[in-house]
Amino acid sequence: MKLKLFLFAFAAISLLFGVSGSGQSIAITNARIVTVSGDTIEKGTVVVRDGLIESVGANAKIPADAQTIDATGLTVYPGFIDALTSLGMQAPTAPPPGGGRGGGGAAAAAAQQAAPTSNSNYPAGLRPENAAIDDLRAGETQFDTNRNAGFTTVVTVGRTGIFNGQSAIVDLAGDSVSAMVIKSPFAEHISFSTIPGQYPGSLLGTFSALRQMLLDAQRQQEIQKMYAANPKGMKRPEADKSLDALIPILNRQIPVVFNANTEREIIRAIDLSREFNLKGIIAGGQEAWKVADRLKAADIPVLLSLNFPKRTTAISPEADPETLEVLRFRAETPKCAARLNQAGVRFAFESGNATSVGDFFTNAGKAIEGGLNKDSAVRAMTLSSAEVLGVSDRLGSIEPGKIANLTLIKGDLFGKDRFAPYILVDGKIFEQKEPPKTEPRPGGRGGRGAGGGETPNLPSVGGSYSITIDVPGQTISGTLTLVQQGGMLTGTMVTDLGTSQIRDGKVSADGFSYAATVLYGGTSIDISVKGSVSGNQISGTIDSPQGAVPFSGTKNP
Repeated sequence: MKLKLFLFAFAAISLLFGVSGSGQSIAITNARIVTVSGDTIEKGTVVVRDGLIESVGANAKIPADAQTIDATGLTVYPGFIDALTSLGMQAPTAPPPGGGRGGGGAAAAAAQQAAPTSNSNYPAGLRPENAAIDDLRAGETQFDTNRNAGFTTVVTVGRTGIFNGQSAIVDLAGDSVSAMVIKSPFAEHISFSTIPGQYPGSLLGTFSALRQMLLDAQRQQEIQKMYAANPKGMKRPEADKSLDALIPILNRQIPVVFNANTEREIIRAIDLSREFNLKGIIAGGQEAWKVADRLKAADIPVLLSLNFPKRTTAISPEADPETLEVLRFRAETPKCAARLNQAGVRFAFESGNATSVGDFFTNAGKAIEGGLNKDSAVRAMTLSSAEVLGVSDRLGSIEPGKIANLTLIKGDLFGKDRFAPYILVDGKIFEQKEPPKTEPRPGGRGGRGAGGGETPNLPSVGGSYSITIDVPGQTISGTLTLVQQGGMLTGTMVTDLGTSQIRDGKVSADGFSYAATVLYGGTSIDISVKGSVSGNQISGTIDSPQGAVPFSGTKNP
C-alpha cells in the first residue's frame, strides 16, 4: 500500500514539474518539407523528440510540450552531408605544391616528417591502420562555418600518405568524440601519391607497393586461419597491424575510397578493385564521366568533388594562354554529375577540400546548369550520400525514426540569397541571425552584406588570403579564408599547426577581428586576431597567452 502511494506521489510530482520519460519535443511548423525519400510537403510539420524525428506530415500533431519553430517561408531539408573532408582532424605539415589534377597529388609529401613514431612494419604513408577517430577533436565551435552553411554530417579522414587511413562519419555537434561519431570506420582511403625520399618514390612504385601489401595481407589471413585451426607444429604468425588492417578490406567488410580525378587514375582504381574484389569508391572523380560505363558495370559509386577547377592566375596581357586541354577540362567538369546520373552511376557530393564552404552550393548550381536536375542535386547531398556511406537507415531523408538532422533554408538553396536560420544536429538547435540587408549608400563603398547590398562604413574583407605569420625564430605560412556577411565574419585559418575555425568574427570600420583555437604540441591555445585589408593586402596581429605576433599576406586571385 505504501509503495502504491509512493508511486502515485512520484507521478504527481513528475507531472507538476514537467518530468517525463522522454525529453521535450520540437515542432517545426508551417514549413515546406523536402523529405527526399517521398513527396515534398508544401506546408507541414516536423516533430522531433529525443534527437529523432517523431512524425512528419501536413497534419502532424504538435505535442503539448513542444518548442515551436515557425518556419513560414522556409524549406526544411534533411541535414546536408559532405561526403569527404578533414574536419576535426589536426592538419599535418603542408605538402609542397604540385601534383596537377591527380587525386593523389603530393598527398604523402609531409607524412614521413609529420607522423608520430609507430611500431608498424611499414613507413609513414603506408599505414592503413591509422584511424580518424583516434585523431578526431571534439568541440562544436570548430564546425561553426560548415554547420552554419547547413551541413550536419561529414566524412572525415587524414589527407596525407598513400594510405590516408580509416575515415569516420561524424555529426557536427557533440561535446565528445563518442557523441559525434555515426560510423567508424567507414572506409579505408587511398591516394595515388608517393613518399618523398624513399620507396615508393614514383607512382609505378606506389601501385607495386599497394598490390604487394594486399597480396601480403591475403597470405597473412590464410596463415592466421591455419594457425587458429591447428597451431601444433606451426610457427606462430607474426603480428602485423598494417596487414591486419587490410583484411577487412579484402573481406569486403569496409570499402576502399580511391582519391582519383583523372581518367587514368580512375581506371587504375577500377582495375585494382576488380583484381582483389574490393568494394571500391572513387573520390574526386572529375573525369569519371569518361568511364561512366565501367563504373556502372562494376557498381562503383563516386564521391564527386564540387571543388571545380578554375584559373589560378590573374587574367592579364602578360599571362600565358591556357591550353585547349585545360580549357576543355574546366568546361566539362561541371557536366560530370549529369552524365553520371544519366549513366546510372551512384554518386554523392563532397567539397573536395575547397577553401570556401559556399563553393559547395555554388558549384552544385553549376552542375544543375550542366544538365543535372535539381532533385538529383539535392539527393546527392542527402539521401544518395547516405546510401553510398551505408547510413541511409538513419540519415539522408525526413522520415520518422531517423536522426533529427535538419536544415532550414530561406531562399533558393542554390542561389546567392541562401541562408540557414536554423540547423538541427541530433535534435540540437543551432540558430543564427540573418545579417541585415541595407541599400547601397549613394556614392558609398561599404562592405557588401549577405544580400549583395552594401553596409555603410564597413570594409569588404571577405576572400582567401595567403598569409605568413612572423613567429620569433621562424615563419609560418598558411591560408586565411574570410566569409563576410555584413558585419559578421566566419571562415578558417589553415597553417602547419592545423585548421582553426573562426568564431566571434566581426567586421568594423577599422578592420576585422575574430577568435580561434590552435593546437601546438598537443595543447589547445586560444588566440585573438585583429587585422585590416587594404586593396589586396592583409595585415594584423595574432595575440595569445605567449604574446602577440604580426601576420601579413596577399589576397588569392
